[in-house]
Amino acid sequence: MAAKLRKGDRVVVLTGKDKGREGEIIEMRPKENRAVVKDINVVVRHQRQTQNRPGGRVRIEAPIHVSNLALVDPQEGGPTRVGFRMEDGRKVRYAKKSGETIDG
Repeated sequence: MAAKLRKGDRVVVLTGKDKGREGEIIEMRPKENRAVVKDINVVVRHQRQTQNRPGGRVRIEAPIHVSNLALVDPQEGGPTRVGFRMEDGRKVRYAKKSGETIDG
């Protein structure tokens, strides 16, 4: 099955503590159905000091389930669902809200 969300996509959070916030996907984890979104779901990790890095509190983005994310419509700006259609013999993603093609 083709991925509806990909690295580099602009998404909006639908539920949780960051509801309504937008960010860019920086990492996808398809086996876990999770994505890491820049500046979304930030947690504080207490890391031990090692020879290579200092210890202390480190803020990192935790993965969020893809069902809690929606693609931002490139034309209208709100959340939209993603569909697939054939254009010029290629399967491309499109925004269902505006009908605009997302991929090339």
